Amino acid sequence: QVQVAENGGGLVQAGDSLRLACVASGRAFIISTMGWFRQTPGNEREFVAAINWSSGETIYGDSAEGRFIISRDNGEHTMYLEMNRLKFEDTGVYYCAAGRTQLTMSFYTAAHWYNFWGQGTQVTVSS
Repeated sequence: QVQVAENGGGLVQAGDSLRLACVASGRAFIISTMGWFRQTPGNEREFVAAINWSSGETIYGDSAEGRFIISRDNGEHTMYLEMNRLKFEDTGVYYCAAGRTQLTMSFYTAAHWYNFWGQGTQVTVSS
């Protein structure tokens, strides 16, 4: 099994930057792709960004494109999400997820392809 755990959330002001991290442990070598989703009360989880663990190929959701940067440190089994020019609408619980199947990156915009999920970290952006 694989465990993933997020950290780095907090309260920031609109326009600020924040970096989230997600550490994978256990049988992390089976991971193909890792991603970030976010969720607000009453809404489904929204895809933010994903990165292929071996190639580094990335894909972004519309809300993240141009403002967020996803990266990974293979040696540390850690994935990052650098969030810039934060907006009030970016507020939510951010979840880290890992998938073990090798797929075209576009598949990994859908939550059901991920096998392992973290508990989430709250990001609150004040306007």
